Amino acid sequence: MVYETDNRTVDDALERVLAGERLDRTDGLALMAQPVEPLAEAGAVVRDRFGDGTVDACSIVNAKAGNCAEDCGFCAQSVHFDTGIDTYGFLGPEKILEAAKRAEADGAQRFGIVVAEKGVSKERRPEEWQEVIESIRLVRDECDLEVDASLGILTEEEAAILADEGINHYNHNIETSPRYFPEIVDTHSFEDRVETLEVAKEAGMDLCAGVILGMGETPADRVEAAIALQDIGISSLPVNVLNPVEGTPLYEQGADITTEEIVKTVAVYKLLHPESRVRLTGGREANLAPEEQHLPLEAGADGLLTGDYLTTEGQSPGDDLAIVERAGLEPNMEANEFDPETVKARYDDAAESSTETSASTGAEPSDD
Repeated sequence: MVYETDNRTVDDALERVLAGERLDRTDGLALMAQPVEPLAEAGAVVRDRFGDGTVDACSIVNAKAGNCAEDCGFCAQSVHFDTGIDTYGFLGPEKILEAAKRAEADGAQRFGIVVAEKGVSKERRPEEWQEVIESIRLVRDECDLEVDASLGILTEEEAAILADEGINHYNHNIETSPRYFPEIVDTHSFEDRVETLEVAKEAGMDLCAGVILGMGETPADRVEAAIALQDIGISSLPVNVLNPVEGTPLYEQGADITTEEIVKTVAVYKLLHPESRVRLTGGREANLAPEEQHLPLEAGADGLLTGDYLTTEGQSPGDDLAIVERAGLEPNMEANEFDPETVKARYDDAAESSTETSASTGAEPSDD
């Protein structure tokens, strides 16, 4: 079957993707210059051809908050910036399990244990490392969830242990293009991030690595980041949009991106990564109006991060399910079979009574 969007550049790229060809940097730059409508149509075609017709939901827990020595200019958890967030040490296995059970009840398929620091070191902090391992085992054994982790830089030994413990995806975002990365981070390099992804992949873990849009990067930077991820080889591409936190260097700048640019980038990413989940993650609620949030899903996205983020609140999993439905898609239930109507009803009831719900998968208190 031949798909046509009436845009020659988009149609040519789409035909090649459907034939199994990998698009390159030149293709990505040409696509980014096209109107959003044909790109969104093409992104949806690619998702339907290479995907399973579902939207995969993941959820995370901020397992250790603040006091990170790195200086990522977007991050509220850096010790370099005065952002006023609540800080705490590693939560411990039981609290991690509580968060995982909330995520399971909310329909998540995978659960990520996140620690914001340069790296959870088996050698330098053996007690914390052991708590991480115990947490992974507890969630793995007691929940119908895939267990993921985002623990910073890894050694080969640490990666092998995590793989043996059953970590499904290792998350380590590249944030932006190699060119723009030094404008955002000084304390480590783009190459440092790539090296950890390669170590994790070599150990046998799938990779979840993506970007933050709206940090002042150009459309070309967005393409360059996607090409770098092609070279690394990922199965999940999280697309964050900057949600500026007061006290960080990027706060005054604000998010420099429009709804059209978000949708266009999602579609181009799907064409560049046809077999990966393109996942809508942090900042989408802050940058897209409620009536716009289905648009990236209609443009090829097939994953969501549901519930709260690391230091900012997300929207309810019930709302996320409604957005999936509005986009004409279905939630994934491969790991965790759940009843979407039960989840939506629980959050509808909670909203009416103004009681706390299980949407928070962070700690006490919850933030991103």
